[in-house]
Order: sequence, then C-alpha cells, then structure tokens
Amino acid sequence: MNMPNLETDEIWQARMDLAACFRAAARLGMNEGICNHLSAVVPGHDDLFLVNPDGWGFGEITASRLLICDYEGNVIAGAGTPEATAFFIHARVHARVPRARAAFHTHMPNATALAMLEGPPFSWSLQTSLRFQARMAIDEHYNGVALSTEEGDRIAASIGDADIIFMKNHGVMVVAPTIAKAWDDLFYLERAAQAEVLALSTGRKLAALPQSMIDQTLAQIRANAGNRGSARLHLDSVMRQLDRSEPEYRT
Repeated sequence: MNMPNLETDEIWQARMDLAACFRAAARLGMNEGICNHLSAVVPGHDDLFLVNPDGWGFGEITASRLLICDYEGNVIAGAGTPEATAFFIHARVHARVPRARAAFHTHMPNATALAMLEGPPFSWSLQTSLRFQARMAIDEHYNGVALSTEEGDRIAASIGDADIIFMKNHGVMVVAPTIAKAWDDLFYLERAAQAEVLALSTGRKLAALPQSMIDQTLAQIRANAGNRGSARLHLDSVMRQLDRSEPEYRT
C-alpha cells in the first residue's frame, strides 16, 4: 500500500497554524492541564486529522509534535497516541460533520461556567456575544466521559448546523471550515463568556437587546469580517507575537 504524502507545504502550514492556536490558548488559560484538544482535518486527506498527543500541555505543542491519525484510531505520523476522549470526540466529529475541518474542544473557564447554568448561556446584551446568536447549539444531555464511538457519534449529532456547541456540564466546542476561523471563534467566545460572567456577578439585571437589533448587528459583523478576512488576520497576529517569544512552535 502506498503511503500518502504527508509532508506538503500545505500540511506543514496547517501544522504551524494549529500549533500557534495551542500556544495562544495556553497563554490565555483556555486549557485544563494536559487535557482538552484542538484538531483539524489534514489538507488533501479527508480521512486523516491532526491532533495533540496525550501527555503534552498546550504550551508545549510544536508543529512536528502534532499527530496525524485516521478515524479508526491509528497513528499515521508522529510520536505518541491521542488521549482517548480526543479520539472518540474529534474523530467522530470530523467523520460525521464534513464541514468541521477544525474542531476545538476546551474547558475554558468562563464559557464552561456558563455551560454549568440552567437555561441559555448568553443574555444577548453584549455586542461580542451577538456573533454567536444564530450559530449556537446546546447539548443538554451530558453522558459522562466520552470513551466510546457511540458517545462520539452522539456529540457529533448534537452539532447540527451550529458552529458553537455548549456541552452542558462539560465544556464547549467550536467547529469551523478553517483553523483560523476556529481560533477566532474560540477566542471571542471566551471573551464574551467572561463579560457575561462578570456582569452576572454584579447581581444587576442585564440589558438584553431586541431581536431586531441583534439581527442588524449580526449582519454588520458578518459583512465586516467577510470583507477583511479577519479570522486569518487574527491568527497571523497571534503567530507574529509567538515568533517573538516562542518561535519553537513552528518546529
């Protein structure tokens, strides 16, 4: 059997992009010890995905340290193995949700705090959160640690048409067509959640916006982001900052 070419420039760029996301997430405290996982479909190979190896913290990830795995749990390239929940969640999401070219699952503190509350996570009283208003799903059915294909399939099915999934009693997941877009959404999701948690902590009533203004603002956000390519610009900025302080992420 011929082995696929996994050393193309496009694949290496994906490795560097994903490694940068790990390092940036670590700086912001979005991960939990050596847990949580960011993954992406390998460019040119829809049956393979990049994911972090078990035992390494987000701040230790480099481009070459990332694993390439298939959807059956085999490591095709790299040293180590994926953590079990990384395989059962991410492999099934990539296999069953083709538009999920990137899947970022974290227990980042503020968004996870909102996933612990009854009812919807956001009050829709902040511009930053509005970008997620029509793109969000809530998985209400926590079913323990994801250690089976069946649970991975259940989580994948809960995504539906959403890009942002609040996993009740667990954490959050972002799925996106690119690594840059997944990072952009993950970053702003946690910022919106942080503001929501701070506002709730005052005990005062939040000033929710009417749906008409939400729709208007969301249209503006989409048009502006589309015109600027802001997700890629955001990740490029992250990578320039890492190049100055942690350039080894590219290795």
